[in-house]
Amino acid sequence: MPMPDRSGYRNVFLHIASTGDTFGGFYQAGSITEEVFLWMLQDVLLVAEQPLTVTHRASSRVITNTTNVVSLGITMSPLQVWPIQVTDEASALRVPSFSVSGRDSRFWAGVRARDGRCVVTGIINIYAQFGAWEGFEAAHVFPLQQENIWVEHGFGRWASNIENQVGGLSINSIQNGLLLKSDAHQFFDAYKISINPDDGYKVVCFGPDLLGVDGRVLDPIWDLTFEHDFPPGTDIMADIREGPSSQKRFEIELASRLQGFSREEEV
Repeated sequence: MPMPDRSGYRNVFLHIASTGDTFGGFYQAGSITEEVFLWMLQDVLLVAEQPLTVTHRASSRVITNTTNVVSLGITMSPLQVWPIQVTDEASALRVPSFSVSGRDSRFWAGVRARDGRCVVTGIINIYAQFGAWEGFEAAHVFPLQQENIWVEHGFGRWASNIENQVGGLSINSIQNGLLLKSDAHQFFDAYKISINPDDGYKVVCFGPDLLGVDGRVLDPIWDLTFEHDFPPGTDIMADIREGPSSQKRFEIELASRLQGFSREEEV
C-alpha cells in the first residue's frame, strides 16, 4: 500500500536552482526551523556527493543552521554543480495492532502505568483510577509490522526491561512504547506527527495541525537512559544511513531516545 499523496497541502517547495525543476516540498505548521530543515534535507531526503548550499529562491539568502522558522510559501533552492538524487527508499507504513508475535498485554499495561497521559497532547487520563482507558492507546515507536527487521538486526538487545525474552518478543518492551490519544495515535502511525528527540523532544506536524500540538515540547521528565551500542564519538546518523535498512534504523534510533517517563517505582 503506497503512502497517500500529501503534495496538495504543501506550503514550502523545493527546486533545483540550475534547472528550476521542483523535486519536493513539505508542510510547515510553524515549528520546523531552518536547522531542522537542513537536517531533513541533507540527512534523510537527499543523497549528494558533497554538502549542499541551500538558499531562499526569492532573496538568495543562504539557509544556515539557525532557529529561525522556515517561512511559509518560501521556495528553497539547493545549489550545486555535482549530482544529487532523491532517496528511493520508501517509508514503511505503520499498521496498528499487527504483530507476528501477537499482542502482548504486558506492553499496553506497562505503557499505561508509566505514562498515564497522552505524551503528545499532554492530556491526562482522569479515568485511569477507575481502570478505564477508552480513547488512550499504547503505540509502538518501532512498527510492529517491521518486527522481522527488529529480529534480524538484533534490536531487542536495546530493550533492557524485559526479562527472559529474546527475539521478536522484545519489540513489546515498554521502552518501545508511547501512550497516545486515539486520534494522536492515528496521526503518528500516518507520519503526520512525529517527535524530534534532537530538538528538545518537540512535536512536529507534517500536515495541518488538527490537534494543536505542533511545537509542543514533551514533559521534561523524559530522559535518555536507554543504553545502546553506539559509543561516544560515533557518528550515529552516518552509521544508520550507510547501514542496511536505514529507514527502519532511523525509527529504532528514535525509539532508543523516547524511553518514556522516568518513574521511581519502575524496576
